[in-house]
Amino acid sequence: MINTRAILLIGLFLALWSGKASAQLNISHEIGILTGPAGFFTDYGERWNIRNNLENEGFGVGLVHYMNFAFKPECSCRPTKLFFTKHFRIRSEIDYMRSKLDHFGPVAQGGGESGRLLRAMHGSTQLFQGGLALEYHLFGIKEARDFAVLFAPYISLGLHYVYYDPHAYSDLGPLDSPKVLFPTFEDGIFLDSGHTFAIVGSGGMRYRLGRYNDLMVEARAHYYDTDRLDGLEVQGAQNKFNDFVLWITVGYIYYLNF
Repeated sequence: MINTRAILLIGLFLALWSGKASAQLNISHEIGILTGPAGFFTDYGERWNIRNNLENEGFGVGLVHYMNFAFKPECSCRPTKLFFTKHFRIRSEIDYMRSKLDHFGPVAQGGGESGRLLRAMHGSTQLFQGGLALEYHLFGIKEARDFAVLFAPYISLGLHYVYYDPHAYSDLGPLDSPKVLFPTFEDGIFLDSGHTFAIVGSGGMRYRLGRYNDLMVEARAHYYDTDRLDGLEVQGAQNKFNDFVLWITVGYIYYLNF
């Protein structure tokens, strides 16, 4: 499990550091929007079953804001030659993701009672989350902005605060009935909304569309400090992982003060 105290301390450090930097440096700002399919890896179906992963694909949309220190907006010149200011952006964002969830895999598709119970169970979840990330760009930010390179790859790591809201039902009746619920899920259904944290890692690339805008393509992994995003927490040795999401996005970035 993720150490919540460590997450809070790191988030506070990033917030204080960015505030101090804003007061001392000339900062350039960018805003953008991103969207794309999100694969939910939860206790629905078999985690690594290909059909399960494809069928339980949801979607997400996000709004992002960037601060970079690679050049002064008013003169388009570089204020410092420090490695950090040349290659790092501070990224803040808010995201919304949603997915319908069903059971797929050999057991769910079987002809016995277990398969019947699993196929009759359906769920969904939605996530609202936001946070900060530190983004490293392989090429210099100013060089990419000045068209010295058209393709600018990057990686990032950050922390998000998350609100989740799961739902579930069965075609056979109430889920609290032993004749309706798959035995593995007994004492493992938690349909109350809740709060948690996520570690977010991503890798992507920007492409320069024009003087004021970029196209962005990104792959992201969200690892959550809970196993209840989907409303299920299986009580058994087979439950080795918390929930996580793989999100593939395409985005548009606009430079506010070029």
